[in-house]
Amino acid sequence: MEKDLLRSYEAKKITLQGFCVNAGLTFFKLFAGIYGKSGAMVADGIHSLSDFFTDLVVLIGFKFTEKPEDECHNYGHDKYETLATVIVSVFLAVAGLSILKSGITSLMSIINGSIAPRPGLIALIAAAISIVGKELLYRFTVNVGQKINSSAVIANAWHHRSDVFTSIGTFIGIGGSILLGAKWTILDPLASVVVSIFIFKVAINIFFPAINELLESSLSKKECEHIRTIISSCEGAKDYHNLRTRRIGSKVAIEVHILVDQHVSITTAHDTVTEVEEELKKDFGQNSIITIHIEPLTSSDTEKGV
Repeated sequence: MEKDLLRSYEAKKITLQGFCVNAGLTFFKLFAGIYGKSGAMVADGIHSLSDFFTDLVVLIGFKFTEKPEDECHNYGHDKYETLATVIVSVFLAVAGLSILKSGITSLMSIINGSIAPRPGLIALIAAAISIVGKELLYRFTVNVGQKINSSAVIANAWHHRSDVFTSIGTFIGIGGSILLGAKWTILDPLASVVVSIFIFKVAINIFFPAINELLESSLSKKECEHIRTIISSCEGAKDYHNLRTRRIGSKVAIEVHILVDQHVSITTAHDTVTEVEEELKKDFGQNSIITIHIEPLTSSDTEKGV
């Protein structure tokens, strides 16, 4: 329980730090976009504004996750973290759609003869600051997410990284418009369209694994094969069947029927189960939920090749 609370503390700490950085960057980018007459920078600022909501989603998700097991949640509350991951990916997709729509509207306007205003230098400076700030925030956040094995924190880190992609595209678009003259102001909205595609890709990569987890998808084939190898390596386990697996937030749940020699004592059979549990937890974490049902291996089972 103490380990889970420490994990939750680390997640909330880095998320709050991100929240503060996002607050400053959002207001600065919106100001720079409006004052500097850059549609791409305004879109970038709106994308940063969406980070507020994803930070809140992660914080609320971990508020539930840190609750202990109870009568209504026998396996704990870790799925709230997975749900938070799904919500973050949806916010990413919505942000990408908003940027894409804004960029296409501006592109069509310019193609139809409208003269886009030349962005100001402040918009270029804001893009540069955003690139550096959000890349550092991404690196700090993804390191914490990997350290505590949190899909929600890692997803939030990629939300920060998507802001980097947006700002890089914005920087190129604004810089090109400023340096190349009024005829190249089309680079500003074009950059936002290209960046929106990257954001959609990140959203999809985060969304589907989290949805699979919510739908009780099994662990990967590689992980299941590793489980089979561990069970087979335990001397007392003569065979096994009915292997079922799933992921619950940062935990894994493994259920299996293990066959032991019908002539061994209950104590010996129990020792075999304990050995299997310990070996599984070494590789899948001490908070893994391991459920093993013991069955006797009879002579008829041996003849059948069980």
